[in-house]
Amino acid sequence: MSESNRPWLAHYPKGVAPDIDLEAYASIAALLDASFDRFRHRPAYANMGRTITYGELDLLSRQFGSYLVNDLGLKKGDRVAIMLPNVLQYPIAVCGALRAGLTVVNTNPMYTARELKHQLVDSGARALLVLDNFAHTAASVIDGTACEHVITTALGDRLVFPKSFITNFVVKYVKKLVPPFSLPKAVRFNDALAAGTRGTLPKVEIGPEDLAFLQYTGGTTGVAKGAMLTHRNMIANMQQASAWIGTGMREGEEVIITALPLYHIFALTANCLTFMKMGGLNHLITNPRDMKGFVAELGKVRYTAITGVNTLFNGLLNTPGFDQLDFSSLRMTLGGGMAVQRAVAERWKSVTGSTLAEAYGLTETAPAVCINPLDLAEYNGSIGLPVPSTDVSVQNDDGTLLPVGEVGELCVKGPQVMRGYWNRPEETAKVIDARGWLHTGDIARMDEKGFFYIVDRKKDMILVSGFNVYPNEIEDVVASMPGVLEVAAIGVPDEKTGEAVKLVVVRKDPALTAEAIKAHCRTELTGYKQPRAIEFRDSLPKTNVGKILRRELRDAPPAN
Repeated sequence: MSESNRPWLAHYPKGVAPDIDLEAYASIAALLDASFDRFRHRPAYANMGRTITYGELDLLSRQFGSYLVNDLGLKKGDRVAIMLPNVLQYPIAVCGALRAGLTVVNTNPMYTARELKHQLVDSGARALLVLDNFAHTAASVIDGTACEHVITTALGDRLVFPKSFITNFVVKYVKKLVPPFSLPKAVRFNDALAAGTRGTLPKVEIGPEDLAFLQYTGGTTGVAKGAMLTHRNMIANMQQASAWIGTGMREGEEVIITALPLYHIFALTANCLTFMKMGGLNHLITNPRDMKGFVAELGKVRYTAITGVNTLFNGLLNTPGFDQLDFSSLRMTLGGGMAVQRAVAERWKSVTGSTLAEAYGLTETAPAVCINPLDLAEYNGSIGLPVPSTDVSVQNDDGTLLPVGEVGELCVKGPQVMRGYWNRPEETAKVIDARGWLHTGDIARMDEKGFFYIVDRKKDMILVSGFNVYPNEIEDVVASMPGVLEVAAIGVPDEKTGEAVKLVVVRKDPALTAEAIKAHCRTELTGYKQPRAIEFRDSLPKTNVGKILRRELRDAPPAN
């Protein structure tokens, strides 16, 4: 692209260069080594009253990596699935696996058995680390996969005694949050760490093009696809993000609230990895849905940054006591994953004094594409400016770059763009064209300063609280019910989640009820994918070749 097509460069925040150094680190492991050395005595992660330093994380992750290689016999490139919420075990495991040259498969702990089995089978993961609370799901599918090794852990395993014992006892026996499971060959996480001390983590040559993460995202085929994110992709996005936020952040001094799950690409890159590069402290929130407890936790921490989605910010603003907290240290609020609503952004600024800066990204771009300058005085309704070393364009259907103000598909080119979808070259070719442009499926425009604005969505994807939901997957699940003749899944506006799933169903069995459909979905789909509304019709609108017109369903008033 010519300089005239990059008006955003003139509006970059002071100190942000147009390009990043892609050669600074050969791998995430090299970056981690540098941070462990520079910030050894500084706190790295805090959770449920326990804090570990960078030095401790260095040691523990080496032990875990040693166990994976020496005891389990995993080799460079093997996949390790991690099915954990935000607990201290997560950074230990991720750092250990990456330093061992393994590929991390982030797995949503709330997955149903069907969803988990697909991901394990598709990725070919040889090992799985899972929280006890969700181990029953793993136990029900593990035999049909290539997963040879299971490591289990309890919520309080990395806390200090007696809190560790009390936490685990209450979770299992008082709150009864651990359903019975049978994994007779599973190894406990703490035992794995102990075993790792018997050997050393061998030196593994990890290059920029080696695969760091298989990050699963939905697709047009109705099943989740693994976005292949290389060490180069992740390092590039960390460099891009840290260059951007570094203008207002101080190395070794920042405290970021990490409430979004680390298995989600937003928190993984923005919080877990980028703030480790900067020597920051990640304060992990294990259950942000407990808003009252979340606010109480915020009252104990002098934090300087927080990331989230619109629903999280809105939830905090509507929780009693939040407006009484001390926000004097808060210097960065970053919203992504879904559109930030103006009303929420304006109220956030009024209550906290911090501008809610909106960002935009995709799983396929590791994820950051655009970020608003952090020194903006007010919310501006845009997704921001392209991050360094990134080209963003608005194109029409034949690939022509459109001028300022015109509306078309948002396309991205940069070092953070994935290699492709795991074992799905045809799906890859649908989104990355021959010129290297990633087609996002979002409809956007660019103003004269280079700020981009999302106008609509080209794809039928539904965005629920920052999570992608693909209609084909929902429709496949519901269509399997004997009483369903046809079904379409669409997104509808929702005050809390931005969008929610709505089903439009043609019944084969007149006795079929909405509650029966919802009950079926509860067994097959994780919470955010489940339909919130169900409408019955006599027929569905279709094209002349029989394709269901979802957009027509979205635009039409309900039939009943």
